[in-house]
Amino acid sequence: MPAFLLEVGTEELPASFLSSAVSQWKSRIPQTLEENSLTYDAVEVYGTPRRLAVLIKNLPSQQSDREEEIKGPPAQAAFKDGKPTPAAQGFAKKQGVEVSALEVRPTDKGDFVFVRKLTPGRPVAEILTELVPQWIFKLEGKRLMRWGDGDKTFSRPIRWLVALLDEAVLPIELDNGSERIKSDGAKRPLLRSDRTSQGHRVLHPEAVTIPHATDYVTTLRSAYVVVDTDERANTITQQVQESVQKLGGYAEIYPDLLEEVTNLVEFPSAVVGNFESEFLNLPTEVITTVMVSHQRYFPVFQSPKAKELQPNFVTISNGDPTKSDIIAVGNERVIRARLADGRFFYDADLEKPLESFLPQLETVTFQEDLGSLHKKVNRICKIAEQMTEQLQLSEKEQENIQRAALLCKADLVSQMVYEFPELQGVMGQKYALASGEDEAVATAIFEHYLPRGADDILPQTLTGQVVGLADRLDTLVSIFGLGMIPTGSSDPFALRRAANAVVNITWTAHLPINLQQLLEKVATDFASEYHKDRNQLVAALQEFFLQRIRTLLQEEKHIDYDLVNAVLGENDPEYAQRALKDLLDVGDRATFLQKIRNNGTLDNIYETVNRSTRLAAQGDLDTKQLDPKAIVHKELFQKSSEEAFYSAIVDLVPQTQAAQQSRDYGQLVTALEQITPTVSNFFDGPESVLVMDPNPEIKRNRLNLLGLLRNHARVLADFGAIVKNL
Repeated sequence: MPAFLLEVGTEELPASFLSSAVSQWKSRIPQTLEENSLTYDAVEVYGTPRRLAVLIKNLPSQQSDREEEIKGPPAQAAFKDGKPTPAAQGFAKKQGVEVSALEVRPTDKGDFVFVRKLTPGRPVAEILTELVPQWIFKLEGKRLMRWGDGDKTFSRPIRWLVALLDEAVLPIELDNGSERIKSDGAKRPLLRSDRTSQGHRVLHPEAVTIPHATDYVTTLRSAYVVVDTDERANTITQQVQESVQKLGGYAEIYPDLLEEVTNLVEFPSAVVGNFESEFLNLPTEVITTVMVSHQRYFPVFQSPKAKELQPNFVTISNGDPTKSDIIAVGNERVIRARLADGRFFYDADLEKPLESFLPQLETVTFQEDLGSLHKKVNRICKIAEQMTEQLQLSEKEQENIQRAALLCKADLVSQMVYEFPELQGVMGQKYALASGEDEAVATAIFEHYLPRGADDILPQTLTGQVVGLADRLDTLVSIFGLGMIPTGSSDPFALRRAANAVVNITWTAHLPINLQQLLEKVATDFASEYHKDRNQLVAALQEFFLQRIRTLLQEEKHIDYDLVNAVLGENDPEYAQRALKDLLDVGDRATFLQKIRNNGTLDNIYETVNRSTRLAAQGDLDTKQLDPKAIVHKELFQKSSEEAFYSAIVDLVPQTQAAQQSRDYGQLVTALEQITPTVSNFFDGPESVLVMDPNPEIKRNRLNLLGLLRNHARVLADFGAIVKNL
């Protein structure tokens, strides 16, 4: 069974595109092979800065023959008096068969004409010739470019193409609108496949001939190109660790840095460099930012626990390993200059207190229509004050929060952060401590940016949590107020991430904030200043936050979708408002529901509560009513089961009230379990009743009993949204 090799040779690809392209091919190529009924043993995708390749092993020589059954027109339209009509003749002609091959068979919608067609399998070479251009030009990425005269796009110009089916070249032409005119006047396509690849630019600048598809990895390795991404990453990790061990230090292998460096080299070799010890007086974060973010170096620490740096670094070269000393000198020259700049900025910033930077925030625009960062800071301070009132914090806590809110953006106009934006908050904390600010204030300046990424930690201090929430709420309300609501994948202000942070910080820190009230207050202030529709703004923010809560419950807390619907309500304003007023409660109820589903307790009460809920919908009882004494009339009872049901509801009231106050929903579920036999007897026992009694007063009385049970269960969730046996 043949193997197929495709290599797309290019100018140097951006590391981010290469990573994405490899991932896309790993999912797309197997999918398209299966769509074309092609079996295979393995699809191995490779990538380096100069190439993207795939090796598919054990393909069939051609597709298997396929028998298809195709449905045609209704038999009544296809045949009249036993003779074929134009409809039958046209269908047969379209399918390439004789009319006599048509069969009439019954279906759910009557008799229809069918035809069985045998489609011979096509040669695999023919199919691959069609698929390869799709694999190449359907890759997605940022800033794709055109070259030649055509409209085809790719991350960088394609310079060569290898396509081998075993040892034979599979003829594929990539026509990008241009043709090359040969000396004999004949036109040739822009690019035609062959078996010639290219080796390492420095270590093997000559062309490489690949004799057989399965020889690809070894042939390129002999030309100093390691095509396997995982192998390069493992080699880099090993070389870095061996290098730092010789230095007596420790290197942290940052995943993002490792991925980027792996995609920047074809034949990695570690190079150790040094810098003057005097630069170690700089904050560690400054040095590591220069190394990791700007130079793609691996810093060397003294030990895994002690994060003190050594005056060394390890960089990964794509050059000649025998020239490592020369490469090290060049890298040392660069890092020395960058660290000297950092030292200058740091010393200059420390000459004045952090508070003195505040007036400069007037010169920095937050957003064109929203004004300066200074205005944003004022809004953050006001929102933080509203939150401290909700949380009923001490005077000292309020003082720290207001001070941190005032200073939280001051370092953005420092020289260090201007040069190294990644250090925002980090330098703010250090400058605050140097200025004599309270440690809680300094920590909050750093923490209010957390989480910085999808997997980053959340703020740990109350001051940092409140200021972080205030900052994000201001951004959300302000940007929404301008009508710049995220759509699809477009979210330039990272509003989804901001809303996720608001919810996650609240859940993790157990902050009893009323988000609904905060949104209304902040939106009112914004609408008043910018002359916007306040109600429309609040409604848009509510819907946005409910979407984020729904997503977080399902994706991060792993709550089943129907249980999420049960706590948020499906088009139920009462549940939506309840969720926004108490984020802690909605998270607790969802988690509790998942727990009792997993242990089987939910099954014990589901049928009873759900049946009651469905019938209660035909009544008119307010969903907030819990006390039966005012709305159930005992004189209308006709069966003992009604009396028992009523008594059980009376006993249920204190259990439900206790659950509401303590949020211990376990006692509510226990009470619902205890009432289940009584309700079952009401429906189906010897003393069962007809709920929809002809007498309207009796019917209403019985529906009220069921409505009360529904309402007590609604304290936990909307059982009508729960799917049985999910």
